[in-house]
Amino acid sequence: MPISPTQTASPEELSALRDAVRAVSQKYGHDYFVTSSGDGSNARAFWGELGSIGALGVAIPEEFGGGGQGLEALAVVAEEIAANGLPMMLIALSPAVCATMLADHGSAAQQQEWLPDLATGEKILAFAITEPDAGSNTHNITTKAVFEDGQWVITGQKYYVSHVDNSDALVVIAQAEGGPDGLPAGPKAFLVPSDAPGLTRTEIPVEITSPESQYSLFFDRVQVAGDAIVGGEKGLGVLFSGLNPERILSAALLNGISRYAIDKAVAYARERSVWGQPIGAHQAIAHPLARAETRLAAARLLTLESARAADRGEPGGVAAAMAKVEASETAAMALDAAIQTHGGNGMAREYGLSTLSGLVRLFRIAPVSTEMMLNHISHKALKLPRSY
Repeated sequence: MPISPTQTASPEELSALRDAVRAVSQKYGHDYFVTSSGDGSNARAFWGELGSIGALGVAIPEEFGGGGQGLEALAVVAEEIAANGLPMMLIALSPAVCATMLADHGSAAQQQEWLPDLATGEKILAFAITEPDAGSNTHNITTKAVFEDGQWVITGQKYYVSHVDNSDALVVIAQAEGGPDGLPAGPKAFLVPSDAPGLTRTEIPVEITSPESQYSLFFDRVQVAGDAIVGGEKGLGVLFSGLNPERILSAALLNGISRYAIDKAVAYARERSVWGQPIGAHQAIAHPLARAETRLAAARLLTLESARAADRGEPGGVAAAMAKVEASETAAMALDAAIQTHGGNGMAREYGLSTLSGLVRLFRIAPVSTEMMLNHISHKALKLPRSY
């Protein structure tokens, strides 16, 4: 959560923001999303234009060139780009997770170096935490950062790190050892340049249509400056400050995908005529879409409440977990109903639905699995014993 409450945007400001983001998104559209997923362009033209209208920096403090309007505003951006066929996972990472960590815990120098350019989209940060043997269990992280001769030397491996090829640096979670001035050992966040000597990456082929590629990373005594650590002794507190924004923005993206799928299905159901009437007149078509619309309304409310709780500076882990669970399951339901409504056309690339199947499925696994979200809800909201 933020260290202090954020000045949230007014309804009029949010409406204007939504309109501006929609205009840019419709200029590019889902075909651009699909094309940029295969040509290695990382959708940088679209990203840059979002930055130019101030959409990427809405949650970054004003003193660093952002809008200072909080996660509610950034969630509006995420939902709107997805609702227009451009569900870029990057928005949940660089301007949400990484920017929040820096805004809440970064040094003055780190904030000045990164936040203004994150707000415009000129710089991009990746987030490296998952390891082959340490997925949801952060305490099992084995990547080490050892303090030697005034520098941090990082050794280890990270797994499933998004958009490394499209980033200027990574926020890497590693076990710190031997830090200066009695810095306690344990997990810490480090800023590591993407082109640092000793850092190598290998792309992981995945069945997902997305401009963000996935990578395995190997750190072979990667050296970074002694002041590359973010938040110093705060350790896991730095990491936790980025978790709720990641879940909230993921939920917002998924809500946008649900809107996109339902809108396309409804338009098709009104136009496609069989036996002398539109197929939308048949309950077998109408009811699944109505159920998806109902669940979407609930998911959007959960997402809104979790974003507002974060902007008020309140603990919002349960609300963020609920939003992520409901949004991911709703998106899967909505997309499936939309594909079924289209019949065979639902599998045709030109209709722009099947291209989202892999991404929607991924969000039930990442950034945190549905099962771990339900663990959190059962433990925190229902006071049941922990199993993890």
